[in-house]
Formats: sequence, structure tokens, C-alpha cells
Amino acid sequence: MRSMSRWTTAVAGAALLLGCVSEPAASHSADAKRVLVFSKTAGFRHDSIAEGVAAVRQLGETSGFTVDATEDAGAFTARNLRRYDAVVFLSTTGDVLDPAQQTAFEGYIRHGGGYAGIHAAADTEYDWEFYGGLVGAYFQSHPAIQPATVAVDDRAHPATSALTDRWERTDEWYNYRSNPRDRVHVLASLDEASYTGGTMNGDHPIAWCQTYRGGRAFYTGGGHTKESFADPAFRRHLTGGILYAIGDVQADCRPENGYRPLFDGSSLEGWQQAGPGSFTLDDGTLTSTGGMGMLWYAGESFGSYSLKLDWKTAGDDNSGVFVGFPPSDDPWSAVNNGYEIQIDATDTPERTTGSVYGFHSADLGKRDRALNPPGEWNTYEIRVEGERLRVRLNGVQINDFTNTDPARSLREGHIGIQNHGADDQVSFRDVRIRELPAEGD
Repeated sequence: MRSMSRWTTAVAGAALLLGCVSEPAASHSADAKRVLVFSKTAGFRHDSIAEGVAAVRQLGETSGFTVDATEDAGAFTARNLRRYDAVVFLSTTGDVLDPAQQTAFEGYIRHGGGYAGIHAAADTEYDWEFYGGLVGAYFQSHPAIQPATVAVDDRAHPATSALTDRWERTDEWYNYRSNPRDRVHVLASLDEASYTGGTMNGDHPIAWCQTYRGGRAFYTGGGHTKESFADPAFRRHLTGGILYAIGDVQADCRPENGYRPLFDGSSLEGWQQAGPGSFTLDDGTLTSTGGMGMLWYAGESFGSYSLKLDWKTAGDDNSGVFVGFPPSDDPWSAVNNGYEIQIDATDTPERTTGSVYGFHSADLGKRDRALNPPGEWNTYEIRVEGERLRVRLNGVQINDFTNTDPARSLREGHIGIQNHGADDQVSFRDVRIRELPAEGD
């Protein structure tokens, strides 16, 4: 549904930020997204900045966005910033913008602009409240450069979807003045037991994203060393963050607190297969095979809740998430007594991705804009309160349905994922739930 052109190199056109670009920008098609890399320093200067600028330029070449680079704060005017889909603060330090430039950048973000912060972007503009909220947390201290384990919190976001659950790398690991978890969507955290010098009491976010005052923001604490920008895994991480910031890929970047895992990537305790076919488990991911059957959570039923899970298709594949059905070893019981939130991007409106299958179409315009293509992860939030069912795709609400069928009820039931048939390959991971107060509480 969505164009794959952002993953390919565009071949025509050129652009210059007149008067403040460090070198000519790469050539791309006229409709290519554009990124401004800003690396002015008023404090400590990282010797990896040149490597960082070169890396972002290379990522733009392979991922379909044009890159301009500058250390001239004069680029921060309302007129000039409108030319860019995102601004990357690359290891900036200290006070780098004057009040007029700050105002221009605030207006840019409020009108839907994107921001990506790398490493010392958190060591910047301590007295500018708007920027503090945008970056998410300010630098406090760091130990010596050393290896550490990064635990991936969100394996669907494009900045972390290609990473393993435990990412081993060497960098300068920042401690922050506050924990941003309640304000941002944490993508990855440091395992403080894996290195020395962590001071955040075991909950140590190191990369995150958010929507902020109308704009999109991504931050990663990595990138101190020159070697970081040659590391394929870090480059993929950075690419995904920038693609989110420019709006080329979608993700749910709302803060996520209070969820517990139903499937955490290892144990299927509490789950049962109903009907033919099955799911294979590899690298924390369940992939459908055969069918028509369903893997359902028999461990308990649920009333009011928010259910989140990540899914992707291999191509034009069919599956779905069932809710509100009674316990049964017959998958057709879920079809006849519950509701299916469909995964199948090419079917009719009431039977396509985001629909309540056979009952209520998604808002197809919003769905199409939110949907990432085959091969990329998507996140569903299925929120059930009383007889009302709402569906968010990558953070965008695409369906709002209320059950009026007396033969069905959403007030209590089980959840399950479908393995539709031999030709359908759909993968799921990170199934988690947060129970909500019952209607009327």
C-alpha cells in the first residue's frame, strides 16, 4: 500500500542551503524528503561529528532523503526550516541558538516538523524548556567508554525492528538528569548490570521517540565514537529513527506503561492451538503456517483492556486478531462468537486490514497513511471498553466500533491470533496487555 521508494536511491535533482551548507547536497528526485544536519557546538566538541555527517549523507543516499549539513545557526529561520522534513541535532553542545532562532524552530516543530537527536543533542540548550521536552532528557554524566548490553524495548519501531533483543555494543553511555519513560516511548534501555557507571537505578532508557507539540521526535544516546557511524547495526538504528522523524515510516510513539506480556518472545505458557496448522517460533517471533486455525490465550479471559501486539506480513497475506470469544478448541467458535480485527490489505473494505471483519470498515484513508508495507512491522492497539472496540494502527486510530449484536459480547472473552492458510505468512511478537477499569468503575 505504501511506496517502497524510500528504501531506494533517488537519482535526480539537487539542492543547496544557500550560505550555510557545508558541502553540496546529494542528488535526489524532486519529491524526496530533506533533512538538515546541525552540528554546532558551544561546549565540548566530539571528534566523531565529521563521521556522523558523512554517515547521515550515506544513509540519505540509500534511504531516499536529501541531506544538507551546517553549523550555522542562521539556518534556523521560519522560511528556511520549511524546506526540511526533519532537523538532526548531531552532538550539538551548549547554547547553539539565539532567542529568534529558538522561536523559529519551535514554530517548525509545532507545524509538524521532525527532530532527531544524536548523543550530545541531550547536552544542549539546558535553559530552553521547549527543547528539553523535545529531546526528552538532559545529559548528567557518563563513565568511561566501554561495552554494554542494550535491551530493546520496542521491536516494531523502524529504529529497533532489525535489532536483536539484546544488542551488544561499545559507546559512551550517558546518564540523564531524569528518567523520560513516563513522557516518551522508550525504544531501548541500557542493562546497567552489563557495565560500570550507570546511575539510573536499573531503569535506563537510551533511545526513545515521541510526538511533541505537533511534531515527531527521535533520540538516541549512541554515537559518541567514530566507530559507531561505521557499525551496520547502529546505522540501521539511526536510519529508522530519521525515517520516523521525516514521516516516511509510521510508529506508535505514545508512552507505554502498565502493560504485561502475554507472549514475550520465549514462553507460550497459557496459549493453545485450536484447529489445523500452527505457529513457528524463531527469534521471539511467531509466524503462521497452515490453517485455518488459531493460537489463543487460554490462561485467562479479559473484560476492559488495551491489547498491543506487533505484526508484519510477508506479502499479500491474511490473518487477524480475535477478541471477545468464549473458550473453545474450535477456531470457528471465535469467528461465530467474537470479533476479528483483520490483517489483509487487499480485501474489500469490511474485510481489509483494520476492519472489524464483516462488520465495520476501518477509515481507509487513515489506514493507508498509517500502514507500513509488507516486510515491515506494524503495531495494533485494540482497546475494549464495555461493548466499544477501538483500533489503532501505529498510533493512529483507524476504527471505532460498538457491538449491538445480542448474540455476541465484548465485555468478557479471550484473545487469539489466526493462522489463516498454507499460503499466508503473518508474523507476530510482543503481545502485551494493560487491563483497564471496568465500565462504570
